[in-house]
Formats: sequence, C-alpha cells, structure tokens
Amino acid sequence: MKTKKILSSVVLAITLFTGISSFAQTVVEVAVGSPDHTTLVAAVKAAGLAETLSGTGPFTVFAPTNAAFNKLPAGTVESLLEPANLKTLQGILTYHVVAGKIDSKAVIAAIKEGKGKAVLTTVQGGTLTASMKGKNVIVTDEKGGVATVTAVDLSASNGVVHVIDTVLMHK
Repeated sequence: MKTKKILSSVVLAITLFTGISSFAQTVVEVAVGSPDHTTLVAAVKAAGLAETLSGTGPFTVFAPTNAAFNKLPAGTVESLLEPANLKTLQGILTYHVVAGKIDSKAVIAAIKEGKGKAVLTTVQGGTLTASMKGKNVIVTDEKGGVATVTAVDLSASNGVVHVIDTVLMHK
C-alpha cells in the first residue's frame, strides 16, 4: 500500500513538472521542439528574431510548416536566408506574428463578431484576415494567399502558436 502511494506521488510530481516545463517554453521554443518547423526556426534565427520572440510578448504566431515553405518557388527559402535579404526575411516573418495572445476561441469569436471576418494587425504592420471555411479557420494575406490553420492553441509562456499550411506574404 505504501509503495502505491509513493508511486502515485512520483507520477503526480513528474506530471506537474512536465506540464510546468512545457508551459514555460516561449513561442520560439515551441517551434524549436517541432520537427515540422525546422525551416521556420532556421529563418527566425537567420533573421535575428529569436531573442525578440523569446521576450515577454505576448505574441500570437501563425507558424508555417516545412511543407508550407516547400510550396514556395524553388530557391526562395535559400535566397531569403542570405544576409543581403535580411530585411525581406524579417518582414515576412513578422507578418506571421500578431501582438497579444489570441487563442482559437478568441479568433472564432472575432470572426463571428465581424460577420464572417476578423482583421488582425501583424507586428510587421500589415493585416491578415481570418475567416471560416467549413469548420476550419483560414487566414488570408494581403496578396490573396490563403493558409489553413491545421493545429491551434500551442501554449507558450509568452503567447500562443497556431500552425498553418502556407507561408503568408504581405504587400
């Protein structure tokens, strides 16, 4: 009986520790921990944004997957990672970030309140338009490109990450 009680306490302690440590991750660390976001992480580091996005925030990040980056024309990612294209890369990446912690419930509520659309201002200064397509939230960029949100509410200590299937582009 005593062994069961000790074992239960150990399991509870591990569960609490794991939960606390995963919540203590920043939005950057959430992306670093994902095998589907290695391109995004490399881009964030190349753009010198890792420290900024590890700050207090809060931030809402629409995080394109590796497959999203692979949809870009051949050579685009490699070109963007060159030091000469630093400002362009920073602009694209900050276009995927909205100030504040906006979870999926808040996004859907804003869409309903906006009669089908919610306009979000990015830290880059542009806008993204969130809407519904069936049961999915989609995000439309200023050039008309559309990304589907494929995973939501990846909580971080300084915000939230929503995974998208397309890289968004500003004007």
